[in-house]
Amino acid sequence: MTGLGTANAILKVYIENIPPLPHYRELSSLMAMKPGEIKNIADLTGNHWRKIFNVYAKLWHQLHPDCAASWQAFRDNELLQAHGQQALLFSLPEFNDNENQAVSIIMGRTYAAKTGLAERCFWLSQDFAVNEAKKLIISPYFDYRQLSNIKIEQLAGLIRNFAGKTR
Repeated sequence: MTGLGTANAILKVYIENIPPLPHYRELSSLMAMKPGEIKNIADLTGNHWRKIFNVYAKLWHQLHPDCAASWQAFRDNELLQAHGQQALLFSLPEFNDNENQAVSIIMGRTYAAKTGLAERCFWLSQDFAVNEAKKLIISPYFDYRQLSNIKIEQLAGLIRNFAGKTR
């Protein structure tokens, strides 16, 4: 796995893009983020990455409202850090049959189609698809226009649905 966060993540989000900075493009494993790193990426790369981190933080806070005073505080102090339970993965999706805790999200229908997983999922709507056996959800891209607050709530509901299920 290549990306940001921790190996013991219970929420794994797969994205086709990598922050356009040499340090991240050269990653060959999973790396926990440090305090202030999300802000630094957003400052150096622009609004695109800020939106991705904001939506991820909003989603986690929707699932775990007691994790921080606000989703912004969670984003700045917890998201994708060593003590957390999230991962943002730049490698192709992997599914371990012994791993029944993690829920995986593929960000974007186009990326899901490229991985070949879109056709192995049941489409609930134009926006969301699931594969219950793999605890996999295909979601709109983490951007305010594609994944509005209402859709974040829908995605959180799908994740909660998987929370009690085992493979």
